Amino acid sequence: MNKKNNLLALVALMSVSALPVYAGPFEVAVSPSRLELTANASQRLGQSIDIQNIGKSPTELNIRTLDWTYSNEGQITYHDALVPNSCRPWVTLEKNTIKLNAQAKRAFRFQVEVPANAPRAECRFMVAIEGKDAAANTVLKAGGANLSLPVNGRIAVAVYVAVGGAEPKLSIKQMNVQNVKGQKVPVAIVTNQGDAHGRLEGVLEATDAKGQAFELAPEATPVLPGQTRTLPLLPQALTNQKLTPPTYPIQAKGSIDWDKGSFKINQAVFK
Repeated sequence: MNKKNNLLALVALMSVSALPVYAGPFEVAVSPSRLELTANASQRLGQSIDIQNIGKSPTELNIRTLDWTYSNEGQITYHDALVPNSCRPWVTLEKNTIKLNAQAKRAFRFQVEVPANAPRAECRFMVAIEGKDAAANTVLKAGGANLSLPVNGRIAVAVYVAVGGAEPKLSIKQMNVQNVKGQKVPVAIVTNQGDAHGRLEGVLEATDAKGQAFELAPEATPVLPGQTRTLPLLPQALTNQKLTPPTYPIQAKGSIDWDKGSFKINQAVFK
């Protein structure tokens, strides 16, 4: 299990579209933000998610599972209907609706029961915690067929289950500079030839053309099996340093880590 920082949602989070959201508070904290598990065929996993109402009044929440897809560009899409080879039928939720008093916290339980004939692969799904009233309204209007209408608020916890030894196999094809969100930044082009997702971690020591020292940290979003993704290497200031925009070329060295190893880097990156 890999626990990250708690998620706090005061407005609509992870909504499917940019449509306006329903009014009303959604003051819920959830931990962990994702679960990374391993299992074998015929194994049953029991897990829990901590859900807390941080508001000043009681709240009702709908809880369900969702399938999701993730593009090479890092765009996530949620699917209410089962996608091909979905493992959501393996999942049993404790309840579909819960009520929390103000400031109350509880552990929400669910099980994943891996079938005896499950192949080696990664099971991926989301546990979605949603504002009850707006979620019910979405189902009423959309007939439960899709998520094209807004929800009042949602926190979606990603669950990954590596079945039968499934694991990532990452490689860095190259490093260069690309335009990311309107800025030129160093990037690593990463391919995953494995059968489970992987992530980059760690930092590189960097020096720009003017001698400014700083660090480059890879974006830690997932690279799914079969994907080739372009991940930014984000400049970060050293302790007690004010970082100015780096001047190219940048000399980067050190190690970028991933789930099963690391990549040794010693390379100049040109604009």
